[in-house]
Amino acid sequence: MKWTNHHDVEKYLEAKEYIDTIIMPLSPFGLEADQAPSKIAYQKEVLAVLTKELEQELSGRTLLIPSYTYWKSSKLDEEIIRINQWLSHIQKQPFEHIFLITFDATWKKVEKELNGNLLWFPHIQTGELHSSEMQKMIREQVSQISELIRSYW
Repeated sequence: MKWTNHHDVEKYLEAKEYIDTIIMPLSPFGLEADQAPSKIAYQKEVLAVLTKELEQELSGRTLLIPSYTYWKSSKLDEEIIRINQWLSHIQKQPFEHIFLITFDATWKKVEKELNGNLLWFPHIQTGELHSSEMQKMIREQVSQISELIRSYW
């Protein structure tokens, strides 16, 4: 289920006791030239497709919530505090499993400080998002990620 669809949110409220896993994408944002805005935008787009496919693959036990968006140039320790505040509210629902999914390797340095399981994947450099090669690569990643998440259950 996706938080962005009111029908899915209603389904979540009805089946709340069965949904024990949150998927939260972590998406950087930056407009500065040294932040490579087009690269960041492309990664956000790929991450959105990947997490949507992942949610569909794991439907029935997962809720895909909106991306946590942060300034690429912000201080990581401040972002950790903000993310953990979000996660403390989420954990009150209760959710047993929280997965933070990102292409930003910066989070690997601080993953132990996060109150969720960080799943970092090397970003996909380029490619037409709707090409058959890209769709195949996304499906392969979704298969691997869903297998990993199932191992936590």
